[in-house]
Amino acid sequence: MSSGGRGRGQGVGDEASVARGGYWALRPPPHPVLDQLSDTMENLMEDPSSLAATIGVGLIQTVVFMYDFLTYPLYYAVQAPWQRVRAGQRVRAHIAHRSEAEIHVRPVEKTCPSLEVFQRAGIRTMLECFEFAVASHSHKRMVGTRKLIRETDEEQPNGKMFKKWEMGDYEWKSYVEVDQISSQFGKGLREMGLRPRDNIAIFAETKAEWLMCAMGCFKHNFPLVTLYANLGEEAISHGLNQTEVTHVITTHDLLPKFKHVLAQTPTVQCVIFMEDQLHPTDRSGYKSGVEIVSFTEVCQKGRHSTAQGSRPTQDDPAIIMYTSGSTGVPKGVILPHEALITTIKAFHFVVEPPRDNDIYLGYLPLAHILEITSEMTMFVQGIPVGYSSPNTMIDASTKIKKGDRGDCSVLSPSLMCAVPLVIDRIYKGIHAKINAKGVFFKKLMDFFFRYKSYYHQKGLRTPILDAVVFKKFRALVGGRIRLMLSGGAPLAPDTHDMVRNAFSLPLVGGYGLTETCACATIMDSDELSTGRVGPPLQGVELKLINWEEGNYTVKDTPRPRGEIVIGGGNVATGYYKMEEKTKEEFYKDENGRRWFKTGDIGEYWDDGTLKIVDRKKDLVKLQYGEYVSLGKVESILKTCPLVENICIYGESSETFCVAILVPDRNKVTTLAESLDLDVSGEFENLCQDKKLVNEILKQICTHGKKAGLERFELPGALTLTSELWTPESGLVTAAFKLRRKPIKDYYQKELKEMYSHQ
Repeated sequence: MSSGGRGRGQGVGDEASVARGGYWALRPPPHPVLDQLSDTMENLMEDPSSLAATIGVGLIQTVVFMYDFLTYPLYYAVQAPWQRVRAGQRVRAHIAHRSEAEIHVRPVEKTCPSLEVFQRAGIRTMLECFEFAVASHSHKRMVGTRKLIRETDEEQPNGKMFKKWEMGDYEWKSYVEVDQISSQFGKGLREMGLRPRDNIAIFAETKAEWLMCAMGCFKHNFPLVTLYANLGEEAISHGLNQTEVTHVITTHDLLPKFKHVLAQTPTVQCVIFMEDQLHPTDRSGYKSGVEIVSFTEVCQKGRHSTAQGSRPTQDDPAIIMYTSGSTGVPKGVILPHEALITTIKAFHFVVEPPRDNDIYLGYLPLAHILEITSEMTMFVQGIPVGYSSPNTMIDASTKIKKGDRGDCSVLSPSLMCAVPLVIDRIYKGIHAKINAKGVFFKKLMDFFFRYKSYYHQKGLRTPILDAVVFKKFRALVGGRIRLMLSGGAPLAPDTHDMVRNAFSLPLVGGYGLTETCACATIMDSDELSTGRVGPPLQGVELKLINWEEGNYTVKDTPRPRGEIVIGGGNVATGYYKMEEKTKEEFYKDENGRRWFKTGDIGEYWDDGTLKIVDRKKDLVKLQYGEYVSLGKVESILKTCPLVENICIYGESSETFCVAILVPDRNKVTTLAESLDLDVSGEFENLCQDKKLVNEILKQICTHGKKAGLERFELPGALTLTSELWTPESGLVTAAFKLRRKPIKDYYQKELKEMYSHQ
């Protein structure tokens, strides 16, 4: 957000503002109240009905302005904001080598006490990592799961009955208990015929038993084949057949999928399921000859086993992780133990220093490399993990009984990871709650957010505002969150800024891929910028290499740009049984360091941080030579409240782009009512209404312009679709990334019509 007035343009990167520290102490910087004056006048002219709200907010702004004028010197002296600004501007990486075609970037070396202890232990494998955690924190709490008491029917306002859960407190297991259970599970697998280096697959939701299964596999050097729990049957079968597994681990809820999958997976001999807290599992109706066994039964087999563990080396595969497959069938990424340990070492800095009362909220898929490496980093530092799910996370989650508390309210976590999909929903949820309370509240909260953002960029905290206003937002996630890490894709700057301010915490963006073990760059918690993803992590190097076709070169001004290539011990060894694809995207240098070509385009800033600006596969050149970054446009338009999902499409023979849009049903229905349209029929029919389509196109283009999109980047035509894009539909991946080719094929008729009607 703009700081306003004469302060415009004097953000984090303005060195002069630091040098003039004493000047600010005597004379406060331009204030957001003044910045809103012109906006207020415009609003009054456009909407006279908001006069009372504007006057009311204006009076509050005046009081705040007078308060700031009187107290600014005191806040400045006590908070020493120049220290935060300088910390936010410090150089975090440097260019080690530069040529006409590339730059080679290395992080500024640093260390921390917890990492030094970890390194002295000489840990090289995930088994050694787990043993270190158990030895260091033996009887502390390690993993927690909420007790499920009963399932009840709850009538909704529309008369429908929904299944809701009555839940108790978290029940915890210590490091020693987890070690015992995982040992029994690993030995049980040996009793069932598995031998060291035999692949075993896990297709399950995130829960404590998932982690115990993984630790049991590491104890016997079983490479763990991970599959997202929302994959379709075809993708599941592909992963199981390619890795030729004989044993698969799943859950009570997902087990029925194997009634169809087993017919397509001839090597599978046994399916192990994690039990449900309430319901018994029906084992009938499965392929003859395939054994269906519970997690508890496997542990019982291992309880009296004499099988000896088999210790892996750092070069052995720890995980074969199937990616979400945005450009085709999922690929199995081979991650050796060295890659995971390199990432865990680098992640130490994210939570340093750990606090005695820290608790991590685990809810992202453990089949996602970011989650499993984050959780292992927590365990090494003695931080317990409480498990959750999107259905039970907050008080308003779909499975929480009315009047009961969600997981965050019960657990009160201090640390969590998120992905842009989740953060975008938080962003839209905040907007929806604010807009629902009327014009006055909307204008007031808009002022508060701009006020907090302005002072945050100046290195100042707003304790009164945090305690009175933003405390309610923090309560949504338990009230104690002190740091949130976002990974998986870049965050839109406005989303980043609003969520960071709403929760009054560092929201640190990171960048990494499955092929780099989620490890490449992460913002430091003292960075004040938005839209960037931080410097290279310790142990990681990166290059920017010219991509002439897209007009990205390291000689670009004001900053070098190019394709990001990542190198280090964190890089995977390749794709499982895909030698040609491995040779195409991976290579080793003369020193034996592994490198991966990401296909992402980065921009290197003077302070050593990186910004993701494009993706090679997402770039379209229009007829008149303008380049459109489809992913960039989509990420901005997705923050529009009317948009649930959107795919931008362009052709080089055309002068404009078009869009396929999945609308937010509630928001679009409300919009249709305001246009006097009939909303009593099917939503699919409403999506065909030309008046509604044109109004939505107008609103998303206005939203895009305000966010800084150029005219040629905005869609010239729009199609609404009532179908939700889910992994089962094949139009998005398991991580909900767009699959452009299937979308193009599925909506071929609509795309042709949008271009032919212009």
